[in-house]
Amino acid sequence: MDRLSKNILAASGFSSISLNSGVLELLFDQMSDVVFFLKDHLGRYVAVNAAFVERHGLKSKSQVLGKRPVDLSQGDFGIVPTQQDELVLRTGRPLLNHLQMHWRTFQSSGWCLTTKIPIRNAEGAIVGLVGFSKDVKTPSKRNEIPEAMARALSHMSDHLGEQVTPSALAKSSGMSLARFTRLIKYMYGVTPVQYIVQTRCVAAAYLLVHDGRSVSEIAVECGFQNPSSFSRTFRKITGLAPSVYRGAMAQKGA
Repeated sequence: MDRLSKNILAASGFSSISLNSGVLELLFDQMSDVVFFLKDHLGRYVAVNAAFVERHGLKSKSQVLGKRPVDLSQGDFGIVPTQQDELVLRTGRPLLNHLQMHWRTFQSSGWCLTTKIPIRNAEGAIVGLVGFSKDVKTPSKRNEIPEAMARALSHMSDHLGEQVTPSALAKSSGMSLARFTRLIKYMYGVTPVQYIVQTRCVAAAYLLVHDGRSVSEIAVECGFQNPSSFSRTFRKITGLAPSVYRGAMAQKGA
């Protein structure tokens, strides 16, 4: 990690992770199909991997540090990730396996799954975020991912209280259920039904820790038909009932 990165980290209030960020940077430098990034509380890059630099047509990591996505890329390639960063930093809610477009090579784009997780200091304040975007390579030309699919999955994640089925998602994605199922299995390793359930449970897990509403209210917001269904499904996936999970995470100071 260079001096500029260390200065940005210190000014952002999370210098305690500076050593770890250097390790992460070195680790992700070995991955050509993954773009890694670490950002401060204003969404400015503190560390990136070699793939990030190459895909943006830059010569060194120093050209990225201290900037935001909107400072490096025009149009949606700059605006969308900047807006995502602002939302994660403002709400503390992570972005997990979000299907979107990113640079594959300089001036050549492709699909990826993006994850962004907020970083908190010892007092619990959000001081930055860490994340990565992993290339999604479809098994054949016939199975190219349509933009409508990304929009359908994003809409589902943003409206979990709405009841949705694999058939409805496939229709919104502009494809047959068979093709939709094939792509979901390829990208996420689960069936569409499992994907829907996992998405609901991940959102519920976050709310149980960071939201003071009752388990029943969280169940409704995340699209479960009733508290009993929520408890049964959540326990099956996490091994803990919602109330037990909330208590356990509170003890850990999550």
